[in-house]
Amino acid sequence: MTDEQELPEPEVLQRAEKPNFLTDVSFEQFNLPSEILMGIKDAGFTYCTPIQAGVLPISLTGRDIAGQAQTGTGKTAAFLITIISRILEFKDRVAGFPSAIIVAPTRELAQQIDEEAGILCRYTGLTHVQVVGGVDYQKQADILRKGVDIVICTPGRIIDYFKQGIFKTAEIKIVVIDEADRLLDLGFSKDMRYILQKLPHYQKRQSMLFSATLSYSVLELTYEYMNLPEFISVTPEETVVEGINQSLFHVGKDSKFSLLLGLLKRENWSRSLIFVNTKSGVEWVAEKLKRNGYPAEGITGDLPQRQRFKLMERFKNGSIKILVATDVASRGIHVEDITHVINYDLPQDAENYIHRIGRTARAGKDGIAISLACEDFVFYLESIEAKLGHKIPVAWPEDDWFVEDTSKPVFTGRRHGKDTKERFIRGRDKQKGFPARTPARQPVREIETKPQKDHFPGSFFGFAPPGEKLKEKAEPELIFEEVAEPEQESKNNIESGGEQKEKPRPKKRRRFRKKIRKKPEVIETPKEA
Repeated sequence: MTDEQELPEPEVLQRAEKPNFLTDVSFEQFNLPSEILMGIKDAGFTYCTPIQAGVLPISLTGRDIAGQAQTGTGKTAAFLITIISRILEFKDRVAGFPSAIIVAPTRELAQQIDEEAGILCRYTGLTHVQVVGGVDYQKQADILRKGVDIVICTPGRIIDYFKQGIFKTAEIKIVVIDEADRLLDLGFSKDMRYILQKLPHYQKRQSMLFSATLSYSVLELTYEYMNLPEFISVTPEETVVEGINQSLFHVGKDSKFSLLLGLLKRENWSRSLIFVNTKSGVEWVAEKLKRNGYPAEGITGDLPQRQRFKLMERFKNGSIKILVATDVASRGIHVEDITHVINYDLPQDAENYIHRIGRTARAGKDGIAISLACEDFVFYLESIEAKLGHKIPVAWPEDDWFVEDTSKPVFTGRRHGKDTKERFIRGRDKQKGFPARTPARQPVREIETKPQKDHFPGSFFGFAPPGEKLKEKAEPELIFEEVAEPEQESKNNIESGGEQKEKPRPKKRRRFRKKIRKKPEVIETPKEA
């Protein structure tokens, strides 16, 4: 270095080392305990993100918070630091009773929060437990009975423990609802209200709610169960995280998978996420990619919990390069360094588009989002672009971008479309033309049986006795006259001195009660002389 070269100022050096997505606010400015600062250092945090800089000054004082921020902006660390700091300040803590509860919409998100809580609580001595479905029921119950400080849960399992008296809420002083909009979208509105009603009164606890969008239902929840919350919005609802390069391909439904193979072949993608609208579509795309030589797996809500955890671990460590998922699983995927997000199917909701592409470009990094618009889902493009506030750039593929699919047809067991037909035809015997497997038995159609005809009274076979002829049955007539009851008629007949008539044999009533069938009359034939 020569004498003519000038050294930059210290502030310039500091700004150059600090990423652009962070603020100038340091965690040391909040006078946090040394145990928490050591955990923050282990987590790799130095400066606050915008949501952390807006939440921590208010939440550390005990006030309620309603924060709006996209995923990957650091809101998890914001409420965890608040919880840990506040619990350490409580002097009247009761041993064996939890002091804070965090409710998440999915098991994957609950696991992510639990892992981050383990780092931040490392030097504090506080205990935490993850309570979700699909895990050993008795093991979680034993941990709750022993007592923990922080409970991280999904709604269904924690309600079950509460009804059995295993989870006690008497000493809960902090409650956090993470991704509230997703909780309501998944149908947990009644469960959330049940949990909040069983907790201490909102004036006796601190409540924090975080959501990507502040819809009417989310705002209704804040007004009903929170104590004058402070609204903090650092990311507008329509804004997409910066650093995402979006592109759109108009392609036919039959050529969509061929274009997907071409896109995967053109670039060396380290970690990719592909979104499909249906569970059967996830299974089909994942199996097709594996048969074409790509390390891909599919994740849906039907997958058992242990397999989902193992699958996410393989995706994090890089053994799986491509993960195919639905919108339900998108909120539970919090993996760094996702370079590409592909919308194999355009989402039906514009909000889901923002959540999907938000899986990439996290922590200030760049990412690529590619959408394939076919004739089935192109109608949702207008609402998506209206939500974004701009048009998505359209890219036109070359002919060599379409790679031929050399794999065999895939039968997922969910749908009965083109692949099922191809598989059935390929299994035929070429000589006889019969299917290789026994076709499914067709259901027998139930046929309504007509009622039997009326027979001649007193005759078993329905014909007249010898020497008598059966008169043709008269058509039913409508009688509008009032008919006396049988008992009343016989009574009147006796009073008048007449003989009591024999009661006629009861007949089967028709639906139209005013239709009276006439008895067939027997015509006596004169005897031959």
